[in-house]
Amino acid sequence: MPELLTDPVSRLQELLNVSSGRIIVALAGYPGSGKSTISKHWAIEVNKKNGSDSLIVLGMDGFHLSKKKLRAMENPEAAFARRGAPYTFNPGGLIFKLKALKESAGKKAVGWPGFEHEAGDPVDDAIFVPPECRLILVEGIYTLYREGEWAELENFFDETWFLDVSVETAMSRVYKRHMKAWGMSEKEARDKAAGNDLLNCANITPGREQANYLVGSR
Repeated sequence: MPELLTDPVSRLQELLNVSSGRIIVALAGYPGSGKSTISKHWAIEVNKKNGSDSLIVLGMDGFHLSKKKLRAMENPEAAFARRGAPYTFNPGGLIFKLKALKESAGKKAVGWPGFEHEAGDPVDDAIFVPPECRLILVEGIYTLYREGEWAELENFFDETWFLDVSVETAMSRVYKRHMKAWGMSEKEARDKAAGNDLLNCANITPGREQANYLVGSR
């Protein structure tokens, strides 16, 4: 059973204090669990004390396959409907960038992809990680997923955290997100989540037990 981490900011500070090299922490959690929001809060607190870019938060949304690649799949309609499932990401690209982050510490900046939500496509080198950055937190639903090609992620994270928000709480936020973004009724939002987001949760859940720490939401 993973240990409960009650003060994530203090733990991040401790990691900065005990290592002179680059540390990469993974934060996993369900869609709607609040990974992006809470990790940005942690970064503000850590950087306030240690200086700008002491901690940089990177998301894995930029490793979504492009719409062009989804259209080229054998069943593009299913691929678009299941966008967010493991097979609609590029784990090889994520592994390549994590390796670059490890090898470039103190030497050169590394580009990291972002995601343009209006266009619905990844954007190459939307963020640059400076060589002097010593602590990186990578947040995303599959940072603790270890099936197939994803298993290689194990080699790049120094510590793994799981944002311990229940599926029910996370999905209630996903319903609201769908309703706001797509003008759906609550029933439509629930049906959409049942056909994709809830299915993805089943892939994410095993990572909870594999994490070094469980982190509560604010």
